[in-house]
Amino acid sequence: MKSIELFAGAGGLGIGTQLAGFEPQRVVEWDKWCCETLRKHSTTAQTPWNIVESDVRQIQFKDLEGQIDLVSGGPPCQPFSLGGKHNGQNDTRDMFPEAVRAVRQVKPRAFIFENVRGLTRSTFASYFEYIKLQMTFPTIVRKTKEDWINHLSRLENHKTKGRYRGLQYNVVTRVLNAANYGVPQRRERVFFVGFRDDLAIEWHFPEGEYSKEALDWSKASGEYWEQLSVPKSQRELGKNQPMTAPIGKKPWRTVRAALQGLPDPEKHPRLAKKHLDHRFQPGARSYPGHTGSPLDEPSKTLKAGVHGVPGGENMLRRPDGSIRYFSVRESARLQTFPDDFALHGAWSEAMRQLGNAVPVDLAQIIASDIHDHLGRHLE
Repeated sequence: MKSIELFAGAGGLGIGTQLAGFEPQRVVEWDKWCCETLRKHSTTAQTPWNIVESDVRQIQFKDLEGQIDLVSGGPPCQPFSLGGKHNGQNDTRDMFPEAVRAVRQVKPRAFIFENVRGLTRSTFASYFEYIKLQMTFPTIVRKTKEDWINHLSRLENHKTKGRYRGLQYNVVTRVLNAANYGVPQRRERVFFVGFRDDLAIEWHFPEGEYSKEALDWSKASGEYWEQLSVPKSQRELGKNQPMTAPIGKKPWRTVRAALQGLPDPEKHPRLAKKHLDHRFQPGARSYPGHTGSPLDEPSKTLKAGVHGVPGGENMLRRPDGSIRYFSVRESARLQTFPDDFALHGAWSEAMRQLGNAVPVDLAQIIASDIHDHLGRHLE
C-alpha cells in the first residue's frame, strides 16, 4: 500500500507507517536540518524515500489522486502547545488547513494526523471540532473572506443534514499515552484517524498493552529489579503497591530498560563514542519544574525546547539525585528510533527534532492496525 508523509520532521511517524507496510511515495518537510536527517535515513531504508524539501503550502498533490492509500503527518504543534504562545488558529504555523487540502486532493483511503494534547483544551474546543469536521468533509472548502466560525457553521449544517454525497471520511480522535504502547516515555498526544466513508470500515484505536499498575507490581514482586540486574541497594521501595498483578498488561517500559547496553556518556566517554550520536552534553541544572526523568519510570515527555534549549524533561535523574542531559542516542531510544538512525545537526538541533517526533513504535502500532483493516477491505 502507498502513502505520503507531510510535515515529516525527523521521520518518526513516517518510519512507523513504513514498518507497518506502507510504501512512502512522497515525504514533505521544509526544515533543512530535518531533511538532512531524512536523507541519511533514506540511504539505509529498504525503500528509498522521495524527500521533498519544501513548504507544504507550495505543493500540489492532485497528481496523486486515487493512487494513495494513506496520508499521514504531524502539523506543527506550536500553535497549540502548552509551552507556546497559544495563538491556535490565529498562528501562521497552523497547518491543519494544508493537511485537509492534501486529503481533498489525494482522496486517500485513510489518514493519520498527530498533534499535542494542548489542542484538546477547552480554549480550543470549537477549533478542535472545526478541524475534525474539515477532515470529515474536506471538499466543503472555506470561501473567500469567510471566517472560520462561519465555515464551522456550514460544516455543522452538513453534518446534521446527513445527506452529503461528496468526499467524506469517518473520523475518530483520541489522546494516547505512548507509555501504554510500550514506549519508555509518558507522552500524551492527540491523533486523528479517518477512513473514507465509501469503504464502510469500522475502526477504533488499538488499546495499549502496557500499564503503570503492571510496572508497580513488577517492582513490588522484585521481578523488575531482577530482570535489569539492579543491586538491592539501588532498589526503590514503592508506595501503595498493588496487591495483585494486573491481568493482561505488561509493565510500562522505563528509562533504565530503554538505555540498557549504552554506557553512561559522562562516566565512560570513551565507551560511549562507540555508539552513534552518544556524547555527553554538559550544562544540566536542576531547579523547580526542571528536575529530570527518574531512571526507573518512563521518561517525562521529551520536548523540542525553547530557543534551542531543551527543558528538564530532557535530563536523566539518577537514584543518587545527580542529573545530566540525555544524549541524542538516549533520546532516540526514548522515542523508539532504531539505533542506526542518525540525526543531523548539533546536540540542540538533534534534540529539537526528537522532541517534535512521533515515537516510532506508537506510529507503527496505529498504522499497522489501519493497514490490516484496509487489507481486509481489499480481500
